Amino acid sequence: MSESERLDVLILGSGQGGKLLAWDLARSGKKVAVVERQWVGGSCPAVACMPSKNEIWGARVAHLVQDAPHFGTLTSLVRVDMAKVRRRKQGMVEREISLHLNAYKESGAELIMGIGQFTAPKTIEVSLRDGGTRCLMGEQAVINVGTHAAIPNVPGIEAARPLTHIEALELDRAPERLIVLGGGYTGLELAQAYRRFGSEVIIIEPGPQIMGREDPDVAAEMERILRGEGIEIMLAAKPAAVQGRSGEKVAVSVRQGSGEQTIEGSHLLVAVGRIPNTAGIGLDSAGIELDSRGYVRVNDRLQTSAAGVWAIGECAGSPQFTHVSVDDFRVVRDNMAGRNRSTTGRLVPYVVFTDPPLAHVGLSERDAQRQGIAVRTATLPMSRVLRTEATDATEGFMKVLVGANDDRILGFTMIGSDAGEVMAAMQTAMLAELPHQRLRDAVITHLTVAEGLGPLLSNVPSRSGGG
Repeated sequence: MSESERLDVLILGSGQGGKLLAWDLARSGKKVAVVERQWVGGSCPAVACMPSKNEIWGARVAHLVQDAPHFGTLTSLVRVDMAKVRRRKQGMVEREISLHLNAYKESGAELIMGIGQFTAPKTIEVSLRDGGTRCLMGEQAVINVGTHAAIPNVPGIEAARPLTHIEALELDRAPERLIVLGGGYTGLELAQAYRRFGSEVIIIEPGPQIMGREDPDVAAEMERILRGEGIEIMLAAKPAAVQGRSGEKVAVSVRQGSGEQTIEGSHLLVAVGRIPNTAGIGLDSAGIELDSRGYVRVNDRLQTSAAGVWAIGECAGSPQFTHVSVDDFRVVRDNMAGRNRSTTGRLVPYVVFTDPPLAHVGLSERDAQRQGIAVRTATLPMSRVLRTEATDATEGFMKVLVGANDDRILGFTMIGSDAGEVMAAMQTAMLAELPHQRLRDAVITHLTVAEGLGPLLSNVPSRSGGG
């Protein structure tokens, strides 16, 4: 083994939090290296968040054009060129790679492309992509290796070579009939996109509802919207076996109740969850412990069980969103500098990029019941938001949770046009701990979707006792 190169900070994985940390520390004069096995910038700009939303936007455009006669615009036959959809997405990815490489150059952090493995505490041996090896040792080390798509233990599924979200974004033709295993967020986004690109789509969900973490009324509304676009949905349906090969002809045997049936399609997409990329990278050699699910065990400061080693993002069990990884970067950066920053109590929002989108922040009704928190609940159909009179975007609703004994906003969920942007306003009010009446009585621009927050909050029941 070659002699170790010494660094101030060594980061394994170039995902969002890790690269931000590398650039920040390098600009402050630290000697920093990032080891990345495959994707410059991590999965978000290369194969996940940004590419998927790029193609989902293309599907939305196709849908709007197909629906144009409703708005008085007459069109000829609409045809989707999936190869061009993919090329547009790939152009964005290539621009992102260039921006990332430039950021490394300007910051002074070194990006090393290769497969890294811990061989000793805070020491990584790298098998370089271009050949050869390097041995790196950091005064501090950061694990930022992310997760990958889980493939369920179903007979025949591996031989069928199913699509994950990565391969689904590389198709030059829309599948004739797409079978989606999993009714979670990724499965729904891609199912709707390919339905709009022209595919027949069926979703197979083992649980009693799609989006199993959401309140039943939220899941039911999203199911209604998707069925309205012609997507078939099977609930409480457990895949028992798979035959054939995705991209040619594939069949999934499904148990539902006491019966079993076979679902046939041209392509199979698996979207049933994520697995941390922590196996086979030598964590035991570095004294780094994992939890029972294979995630790096960390405390609320994102410190691992090994002195001087931190973990960031999904591999540390953080909520699986890029914006959370950004906050993980801030936590680690500040704690490395001797401050005391914690992940405890973070108000984490998210958006599911269906059309209309689903946005959520804070408590759900299920959360409140589980935690024994008394709340007042109010809802507002999107058809009651004046903006939708002009746009016809009437599907969905807003829902807010307010403390039963005070006026703090505790949670917000919305299915509807611009849901993510509206949710950000509610999140700001929650961070400021504004009583709901302050936002209810705010002067919000007419004619915007956010204007619906006033009527929504006007529906909050009064506190018992007249408070």
